[in-house]
Amino acid sequence: MTDTYRQRRQRLLDTLASHDCDAMLVTKYVNVTYLTGFTGDSSYLLLTADRAVILSDTRYDTQLENECPGMERVIRDAGTTMKQVLERETAGVRRLGIEADSLTWAQADEFKEAIGAELAPTTGLLDRLREVKDEQEVAAIRRSIALAEESMRTLHQRLHPEMTELEMAAELEYIIRQGGGQGCSFPPILAVGSNAALPHASPTSRRLKEHPVLLTDWGATRDHYLSDLTRVWMTDKITPEIETVYGVVLTAQQRAIDCIRPGALMTDVDQAARATIRDAGYGPYFGHGLGHGFGLEIHEQPRLAPPQPNQPPRALEVGMVVTVEPGIYLPGQFGVRIEDDILVTPDGHEVLSSIPKALDACRLQVA
Repeated sequence: MTDTYRQRRQRLLDTLASHDCDAMLVTKYVNVTYLTGFTGDSSYLLLTADRAVILSDTRYDTQLENECPGMERVIRDAGTTMKQVLERETAGVRRLGIEADSLTWAQADEFKEAIGAELAPTTGLLDRLREVKDEQEVAAIRRSIALAEESMRTLHQRLHPEMTELEMAAELEYIIRQGGGQGCSFPPILAVGSNAALPHASPTSRRLKEHPVLLTDWGATRDHYLSDLTRVWMTDKITPEIETVYGVVLTAQQRAIDCIRPGALMTDVDQAARATIRDAGYGPYFGHGLGHGFGLEIHEQPRLAPPQPNQPPRALEVGMVVTVEPGIYLPGQFGVRIEDDILVTPDGHEVLSSIPKALDACRLQVA
């Protein structure tokens, strides 16, 4: 992996020329992880043409030695501030790029005092680089998805009618950790009946037996990479309307997935699903974007969404990994969302998730 991190840092350096910067200070912890492999926090990466140095403190000295062997690091003790470290380590830098979207105003002011170089605020440099996943990242995402899917199958075996949403969420977290994961990718959504009509529902004391619709939106964290899946499970006899809505969402999702290929406009992929839902008469009940990238974070660039003001449409690229998650949410009744994780490949796409989603496959017998 050492070469992989070095290549990532070089890609970042290559972008700095267009910003007239001779160095970059990376302050967002997940970006430090991406560029070095270090998984701690409270640490920065200073990157120049001939130097890559992690600025950290004594808590992480051993961890850095284990995770980033051979990499230069500056370790400060309790009597030394990061401001003092930056003042010393940036000597000779002419123009320093900083991550404007990860620093507070107070931090930026403090850096201006400490750093002799001109500061150049940048936005989204690392986000754009992280959009396209390399082989190691795709492999880690595959492992995360496999764990999430196996964990859901295990949860199914433990469900019972009296179980609450809160209990299901806690059990799922436990199962993922038992399976070798670092936990859930995000607080999982386990929503029964009308709670499923809330796109970002929080688990409550509502019981599984209270409605035949159970929406689950979950993912696992494994090797620091995440997954993101949604399925709707039918735990009892359903109404014709539930069956109709489920069919519309499943068709919308498949039409969008069929559009995914290198060069396809992200807005067109979104439109494929949105038009299907609109034409079925449910347009007002699908308000969010179709999907998003993910990896070290659960919401990353790119976005599959309708056109945005003053933003030209963007095309998908080989190596992007995105969710496709259309939904229909009927307030006070129920909601349906179906979500899979998709890799853009040279000849089209690959659906990385494999847990069944045909309606008959989503009927559960709950003891």
